[in-house]
Order: sequence, then C-alpha cells, then structure tokens
Amino acid sequence: MTIAAHLRVYVPASRADGPVLPHVTDRTGLSRVLRAGEFGLSAESSRDDAFVIDDDGVRYVCPRNPRLRILEGLLAFRHAYGESAAAALVPEEVADRAAAELDRIHARFPGVKSHILTSPFAIPLRWFAVFDPAERIVEDTESGISVRYRTELSEGLLRLRRAVQVIGDAGFDEAIVEQVGDLVRWLEEFPRDALVELDYGGVVTLFDDADLVLDETAADIADSLAALEREDFEAAGEHYGLAAARWAHAHGLAYAN
Repeated sequence: MTIAAHLRVYVPASRADGPVLPHVTDRTGLSRVLRAGEFGLSAESSRDDAFVIDDDGVRYVCPRNPRLRILEGLLAFRHAYGESAAAALVPEEVADRAAAELDRIHARFPGVKSHILTSPFAIPLRWFAVFDPAERIVEDTESGISVRYRTELSEGLLRLRRAVQVIGDAGFDEAIVEQVGDLVRWLEEFPRDALVELDYGGVVTLFDDADLVLDETAADIADSLAALEREDFEAAGEHYGLAAARWAHAHGLAYAN
C-alpha cells in the first residue's frame, strides 16, 4: 500500500486536451503494486489517464501525467540534497537521462504541467493554508474513513497569497516564505475556474478514525495566521503547535523513510 497524500488541481473538462480516459482504481482507491522502471519504483499505473469528478453539475478532470511526474519527482529529489548525497541517491547519468526526457516532453507538449503534488506519509502544513476549515469532507467508505478538502482555485490562491504576506511581515525565515510562495506559483499556472483538492489518501491509515473525524488542522493553521496578522505571536505559536503535534508522528515516518 502506498501511504501518501495528494494535492490535485482539477480543470473543467471543457478545457481538457482531447478525450479523457478516466482513471480506474481498486475499491480502496489506493495503489498496491510497486513496478520497477528505468527511473526507480512506481506504485501507480503508467496509463495517461485522469481523475474525473462532478462538482455542482460541472465535470472536472485532473490529468495524472505519470511519466512527467516521475521525471520531475526524481530530479526534485536529487536537487534536495548536497552534491555528494545527491550523486549517491540518483547517479548523474540517470539524472541526465531524466532531464533529457523531460526536455523532450516539454518540447512536444509545451503547455503540459503536473496537476498533482504528492507527499509521502504526511501532509505539509502549508497545504492546509489553501483551504477554509468548513471545506473539509469526511466520508465513511467501504475501506474506512476518507478525508479531503476541496475549494475553488481562485479562493485558494487568495488565502495562500495572504499567508505569504503574513509570514513575511512576521519575519519568518526566507526559506519558509519561499516554500509557500512556490505553492502559489504552482497554482498560478492553472485557470482560475479550476478546483483544488487535498486528499489524505493512504495517510489516513496512520490515524485512528476518531482522530480523523476530530482533525482540525486547517482551522489551526487559519487561526495561527490570523493571530500572526494581529501580532499575537503567543496565540499563533499555540495554534501552530497543535497542528504540528498532530502531524509529528507522520512527519517522523517521512523523515525515517
């Protein structure tokens, strides 16, 4: 089982390039088979299909672009480490082949981009800043509790831009501000009538059902930002601390792996 959460962007089906092949999962919605490929192991289908949803009478699609995401993920993983560690984790010749193939994909399909961000084991707390706490959707499915948030991209961008402004004004380290800014820049590449969805995915297996039902991380992040905005740093720290403590175990697994 792949334990990961996903941040997805769905665009109206009318904006899709050509016919859409809907993605088919097992009844749990989770990938269960690891496949070995040229650039490592993958736990998802290599079909060029898309997630499809209907929201308020409108059909939306989220292209999976698996090959594109594998290549981008491999190069991002390598760039996240120092030169010696990067070479050991992803040999230079493998990185060169991945970069060359990525260039060919962009040359052939100039507008192609990843519609999905994936985070193993835990959800980056900055992702919650995209959503209003009231947008949380908790469902009891055949495979257990499902948790997700969904919002209009235009609203999510407004919230994120405010977050960048607030943490910047509060004097946070530039690296932290830049991480939220990167999320803003990624979302800005999509049409404003798109939808953004945070899906806990397999990460739900790391929590008890009661903890998932009572999870108020988005509210804690929103309250922390509001406290920062009014310069109540003690309250901001308390709210952020609640969110961080809730996810400490999951983030620990991410680092351990």
